[in-house]
Amino acid sequence: MKRAAAIFVAMTAAAADQSALRPVGPQSAHIHWLWDVMLWSTGIVYVVVMAVLIAGAWRRRNATEQTSLTDATLEKYIVGGVAVSTVILFGLLIASVAVGKATSDLDPRNGLTINVTGFQWWWRVEYVHPESQQYITTANEIHVPVGRPVTFVLTGGDVIHSFWAPNLHGKRDLIPGQKTSIVIRVDKPGVYRGQCAEFCGLEHAKMAFLVIAEPQEQFNAWYANQVKPASEPQTEEQVKGRDVFLSHACVMCHTIRGTPAGARIGPDLTHLKTRATIAAGTLPDERGHLGGWIANPHSIKQGVRMPPNPLEADELNALLGYLESLR
Repeated sequence: MKRAAAIFVAMTAAAADQSALRPVGPQSAHIHWLWDVMLWSTGIVYVVVMAVLIAGAWRRRNATEQTSLTDATLEKYIVGGVAVSTVILFGLLIASVAVGKATSDLDPRNGLTINVTGFQWWWRVEYVHPESQQYITTANEIHVPVGRPVTFVLTGGDVIHSFWAPNLHGKRDLIPGQKTSIVIRVDKPGVYRGQCAEFCGLEHAKMAFLVIAEPQEQFNAWYANQVKPASEPQTEEQVKGRDVFLSHACVMCHTIRGTPAGARIGPDLTHLKTRATIAAGTLPDERGHLGGWIANPHSIKQGVRMPPNPLEADELNALLGYLESLR
């Protein structure tokens, strides 16, 4: 199971873009420009310094007699080096401040508001809407329309986490009891991987999320489906699976809208099968992996707050059949 999880993580990293060097929005483009400025300026300084050192060493090795710099000459070199370093550092400071201002200047009007709460070790994602029946909750995967600003309101649910999707923006800490916000716009359709960037416990590395940027029409279709309650079971197995869900520990932690399950300790499962992954990007959303996660999540994420569920084989199969119908 652990080997399969490792293989999947590698496949996900290859399929979902995660690089600050491939910006897909205005803020990440500014950050990428600053990266280029710092890389080239410091790279040139390194090359010049190494060239001077090599030239000095070569000259000294091949000198016919010992020579030494006069105090006046040495002073000129020192003053010149300090002056050049000061100019370069001051220039980088100006560039950094300018980029910081530019990344915070995006107009949030006519956009979406999404609340993101970080937990050990998953993400609750809530789409704010003035009409309560249009307010939706999902987990670990964030759909956004291309070309529209999205305001992310961030907070920590237990310890400090950090929200970072490098293709989209810089990172922002999620602090328990406090709210902070960033505005992001994605201008290119695609799937972009994000990660918690603040060490938050044993399984910090297994706290990923996906940002799915899609055209407005596709986003509208996805949103309209998410608003709906869970579909009714269509087979005897699915009916039995719903009964298993509602009569075991699952109902104490999870929500499935349209059923009596309304707990908010764990992720909302109303449309579980519309997600590509489970366990915050750790495993693909497939029957076998889902069954392993339900039965013994601690073998996949040590210390996760979800308890093991020692179900009988027929109960587990029925539960999986029901969960697979949640689309």
